[in-house]
Amino acid sequence: MTTEPSVELKVLDPRLHGWGLPRYQTEMAAAIDLHACIDAPLELHPGAAPVLVSSGIAVHMAAPGMAALVLPRSGLGHRKGLVLGNLVGLIDPDYTGPVLVSAWNRNAPGTAPIVLEPGERFAQMIFVPVLRPSFRVVEEFSLASARGAGGFGSTGSAQPGPDAAPRGTGAG
Repeated sequence: MTTEPSVELKVLDPRLHGWGLPRYQTEMAAAIDLHACIDAPLELHPGAAPVLVSSGIAVHMAAPGMAALVLPRSGLGHRKGLVLGNLVGLIDPDYTGPVLVSAWNRNAPGTAPIVLEPGERFAQMIFVPVLRPSFRVVEEFSLASARGAGGFGSTGSAQPGPDAAPRGTGAG
């Protein structure tokens, strides 16, 4: 039997009781949806600065081996262009303040604004394990790697040529 980690959830906006508390939408969903706790429809204009939108909740994980990531909802990002102004939001396990989401319209200037409605599920939050290694300052690394210090593009093109052999799925 696996013991599920516990996270305290504080409801800061009572409208969530009517809209639905953050929850997993399916039995195997990885993230909970966050609602836009706004008082009126919010227009997000293309090219404008991101807007902080309240999710109406605060969480307390109280576990150094856990964090939460706030991500855009896939469909809204793909179909409408609604993404996060900071791309991914990080909620540390000791943060207990309101969960705010940086909402941004990534569409080209001149296109219609994205309208966010009160109570709309507009972002999602996933809880992830965190490793906190200790650091050992060294003059040289103890082991060499095949890649070494090769950076951006050092492992080749993202699009293999017609005669290229299949590659693994590693980074790079």
